Amino acid sequence: MQYQDISTLCSRIQSNISKVLIGKETIVQQLLASILAGGHVLLEDVPGTGKTTLAKAFAKSIAGRFSRIQFTPDLLPSDVTGMTIYRQADSSFEFIKGPVFTNILLADEINRATPRTQSALLEAMEERQVTENGTRYVLSSPFLVIATQNPVESQGTFPLPEAQLDRFLVRLTPGYPDKQESIRMLKSREQADPLSGLSSVATLDEILEAQQLYKTCHISDDLLLYIVTLCEAARNPEHVILGPSPRAMLMLMSIAKAWAAIQGRDYVLPDDIREMFIPVLSHRILPKGYHEQGTETEFLKQVLAAVPVPTEERR
Repeated sequence: MQYQDISTLCSRIQSNISKVLIGKETIVQQLLASILAGGHVLLEDVPGTGKTTLAKAFAKSIAGRFSRIQFTPDLLPSDVTGMTIYRQADSSFEFIKGPVFTNILLADEINRATPRTQSALLEAMEERQVTENGTRYVLSSPFLVIATQNPVESQGTFPLPEAQLDRFLVRLTPGYPDKQESIRMLKSREQADPLSGLSSVATLDEILEAQQLYKTCHISDDLLLYIVTLCEAARNPEHVILGPSPRAMLMLMSIAKAWAAIQGRDYVLPDDIREMFIPVLSHRILPKGYHEQGTETEFLKQVLAAVPVPTEERR
């Protein structure tokens, strides 16, 4: 596989998803970059904006196994990871795998479950494994958690702590379609739901191969310095209570390389970093004096505008 093959692969998947999810090309590309980089995605928006449809269409497009967990206050950790049961017939114990043993896991309304259940995902997301009674069970590859939450309804929810938010590579907001996209969406569903007839256009082996190749994408020392400078600017104690961690720097570098690979390039440009800067950092900072939704994005836009972009002459 070459870098142009990654671009072609992602274009096929994006075109396939666009049959059921109209006008979300950038969000789909960012989702593809996330799975290439081996990260997880937090989809945050009001109900009905296509979050579940996106997860299902993506799983179908890559011929991956799909599981959905509807997070509720009475959900138990074992409902996520699985449980050990006793077989009376032969006096043995057997581990019954939970829905986390899949390729694409939709954690729907993750902030409605208790912290104990939310934390059951931590080991799976970070270590790609589940430990039960001292036994380690490895998850499938690729493995991607797509978690959703509604940012405007807080009653009966348990907000994710910063440590768990940090496990998500990006936070994406699908948003509403414009007028023309809305018309196209209505027309596409006049007769039937196009998701039911969606077929796969890629294989899991192709995704795994692309995940290995993107890592060889070149990023110059100047761009590494650009990443560090951006993140340090976002830590300014005059403006933030909590700034991006070193993990945020690593994730920004990884997904910038993945974004470049999707474009068919084996090298990173400043625009790749700028494209993914807000999705990677928006859920990792706490601006001072701001309590409204979206203020993190506005602050990060100011950071992007203030930090000089590396130029060819500087290299």
